[in-house]
Amino acid sequence: MSNLRIAVQKSGRLNEDSMALLKDIGISIDNGKDQLKASAKGFPVEVFYLRNGDIPQYLKDGVVDAAIIGENVLIEKGEGINVVEKLGFSSCRVCIAVPKDADYNGVKDLDGTRIATSYPNTVQQYLKKNGITANLHIINGSVEIAPNIGLADAICDIVSSGSTLFKNNLKEVETILTSEAVLAVSPVLSEEKQAILDTIQFRIQSVLKGRNSKYVLLNAPNDKLDAIISLLPGMKSPTVLPLAQEGWSSVHSVIPKNDFWNIIEGLKANGAQGILVCPIEKMVL
Repeated sequence: MSNLRIAVQKSGRLNEDSMALLKDIGISIDNGKDQLKASAKGFPVEVFYLRNGDIPQYLKDGVVDAAIIGENVLIEKGEGINVVEKLGFSSCRVCIAVPKDADYNGVKDLDGTRIATSYPNTVQQYLKKNGITANLHIINGSVEIAPNIGLADAICDIVSSGSTLFKNNLKEVETILTSEAVLAVSPVLSEEKQAILDTIQFRIQSVLKGRNSKYVLLNAPNDKLDAIISLLPGMKSPTVLPLAQEGWSSVHSVIPKNDFWNIIEGLKANGAQGILVCPIEKMVL
């Protein structure tokens, strides 16, 4: 059986999160320092460590079969490449920023300006959609310094916390798109490798469902069971077991992480006691 070749970013936060995900789905990689590729133990996968900006072309050419990559890079360079799974980490946004003291009243103020960016295609599409004409200066590297040295009036770059903009006396004025890590697939994937990818995707979905959920156990008075159960979506329905103390039941369920506090407060208001919340490593449906 041929190995499925997966590309990940060579270094940085996206690399760390990608390798953690592969480990969570049972793909163990021995990666020596400065290796360009490494094979998994007991699973038909090879991991290629590549520059983020090079990955889309390798996918198009079939040099790699799949990749964990920022969605923003695919939008810029990955036309024709399919995204099969959004992964929920390495979130960022592609934004336009101007000097803090600039008088900015809206996107029309960008007309006729000079914009420094590493994302010319993304910026050009945005400007065209808004009827704006601007001069783009393509910079590979730290674009934040461009306004300070007189090279540009504005920049367009990825933003996570905004601290880099702050340090360079810039302010965010337009958000072009939001991005996260995704699993992307080469358009020339064989059936044999598609089968391996399907297994990987199934495992990833199980891990992501676990990360996005909490397991809840609680004690409920029987006269409030219906109200409490109505607050708990569960995978099918909550598990209800009688307690030794008459008039009480133990209720077990799974709740979405994002709705956690609202649900817990509703449970408390309806008489639930001894609420225990546990993380879920994986969830297979």
